[in-house]
Amino acid sequence: MKRLLPLAAAALAAPQAYARVSARGAMHPADDAALRPADAALVLGARVWPDGRPSRFLRQRVEAGAALYHRGLVPLLVLTGAEHNREGLDETEAMERTALELGVPESALVRDGSGHDTRASARNAKDTLGLGSVIVCTQEFHVPRAMWLCRSVGLDVQGAYPPVLARRHTAIGYVRELPATWKAALEIGRDTLRPHDAPR
Repeated sequence: MKRLLPLAAAALAAPQAYARVSARGAMHPADDAALRPADAALVLGARVWPDGRPSRFLRQRVEAGAALYHRGLVPLLVLTGAEHNREGLDETEAMERTALELGVPESALVRDGSGHDTRASARNAKDTLGLGSVIVCTQEFHVPRAMWLCRSVGLDVQGAYPPVLARRHTAIGYVRELPATWKAALEIGRDTLRPHDAPR
């Protein structure tokens, strides 16, 4: 039994390890000079408070996207999230309001209210908006999986993350990425094996 525990831990961590290795050299802090221009910043949704304010993590993501816009690296911010999340709130509305406060003009904002998860956001960016390259904006713990999902739909992707906050929710985020990346790996594998003309 004791011998099985390290094997189980390694198996659980394997997709996340792959995602991190494959993202190496293409994920950077949002203010890093190594980031290259792209068609858009893909800003991923997160929690919104009942009064409509973005959570700290969500605001950080929009701040990262706005920084890329103001540096001239992207001409567009795609604000992608659930138009009606579990609490009935619109993540993209809170994101748009925050981006405007940060000086991004309305003409540079696109709201994708059907980005109910990272995989859907990536597909919408490629298939609906016709983007070829994106800089995905989210927390550091989320970037490797988000980049993997973007690559799986054919996007040329970089990752940009805000400062890492030393707080409990950050630690929880790193832990949750282990099963979440396993789920992503299974979904990517299923789509790879599925015939191209099969319904999705």
